[in-house]
Amino acid sequence: MSHQHRRSFLKTSGALLGGLFAGSSVVAAERTDRFVVKAKHAAKLERQGIDVVYDLTAAGFAVVKGTESDVSATNSSYAPDIEVTLQEPSVNEATPTEATDEPGYQAQWDKQDLSIPDAHSITRGEGTRVAVIDSGVAADHPDLEHAVNEDLSRNFTGDGFGSGVPAGGSHGTHCAGIIAANDANDEGVVGSAPGTELVDCRVFSPVGGASFADILAAIVYSVEIGCDVANLSLGAYPVPRQGEGDFYGKVLNSTLTYANKEGTVLAIAAGNDSADLQHDKNFISLPNEGAQAFSIAATGPKGFMFDAGDDAEGPESPAFYTNYETNAIDIAAPGGDALLDAQETHPDTWFFDLVYNTISEPEFDDNGEYVGATHGYDWKAGTSMAAPQVAGAVALVKSVKPGLNANQVKSLLKRTASVPAEYGKEYYGAGYLDVLAALES
Repeated sequence: MSHQHRRSFLKTSGALLGGLFAGSSVVAAERTDRFVVKAKHAAKLERQGIDVVYDLTAAGFAVVKGTESDVSATNSSYAPDIEVTLQEPSVNEATPTEATDEPGYQAQWDKQDLSIPDAHSITRGEGTRVAVIDSGVAADHPDLEHAVNEDLSRNFTGDGFGSGVPAGGSHGTHCAGIIAANDANDEGVVGSAPGTELVDCRVFSPVGGASFADILAAIVYSVEIGCDVANLSLGAYPVPRQGEGDFYGKVLNSTLTYANKEGTVLAIAAGNDSADLQHDKNFISLPNEGAQAFSIAATGPKGFMFDAGDDAEGPESPAFYTNYETNAIDIAAPGGDALLDAQETHPDTWFFDLVYNTISEPEFDDNGEYVGATHGYDWKAGTSMAAPQVAGAVALVKSVKPGLNANQVKSLLKRTASVPAEYGKEYYGAGYLDVLAALES
């Protein structure tokens, strides 16, 4: 397995990677007006004069607004809410030609390798619901308008731009397309589960990034509305295990455990830091290392549309950037890969090694008001793109096996996955996603 460009590419082309809060370090700003508080009853906090923003006591805590002195007077454990900024990829654009199936299908090595058209002969994901906790999903994108439930969609940011819109960037629409892009409209691309229902839970805003509390609230909301799976193509690393990091970890564990118990699988990107998560004892990657998280590493080809010579690798090979180690990864799925040299030697085809799907670029007027979006298709890479492959697979499995609980769904996907013989288990956990095997087992 060739990883000769692993570190150099990470340093020089970090903007390529989608979906993690920050690259190799956490850039977070603590809020002084909002706090996450351990609590069993929100009403008790309200009686103490505390303004409760989110009653998440089903998961063991609440999000409150006020001064730190007010919060400390409750004698409850707490930590300030934090806000982090999403890094968006920046890649070349091109239009594939001579497509089979949907016009863009020939560029979708990921769906080809996962045998998605064959899976659709069994199910398209009907009767299931998927939450996309991200930068916003464009409900009017021509490849997604069939799937997005705008009535259930929510904006958790407070920016006033609403939901069902990509106000926080194109990232969420790309993830949504990987899950549910329409396979029957003779336009665009194919999603893994085009028959599922999508719920946009927007937690990223162009004016303030995403807050830890909003993400937690979106997870709890996904459970409350009966989502079979929530996709979280986001994360922060490295977070110190001590101090407030310990508090955030406990709150996250409580939230994820609640979701899993109630039947919602949490498909979470493992991170793009090329980090050994098993031996970084003083740090934790959140939320993918939280309790009950389904942590997903990324794979991708080198040379899908060009001759990569000795560097050529198949779609199931570990991506250069993916975080790894067996106790931190549950499963691997297509997220895209790339060769640094190919950007110069094959400028028109190198980006085909990334993941091709839907995007919607937000537009704002001179006053900063959201006025719409330009819809299209583009390539992105990251564990962000791997997570929705698994979220789509969960929807397919739940469509044919609705009686399975969250643990049973995860167990099925892990049991039917396998580690490619030429690679190490540290990049795969249980193995590489096998959608057909899961549906036929």
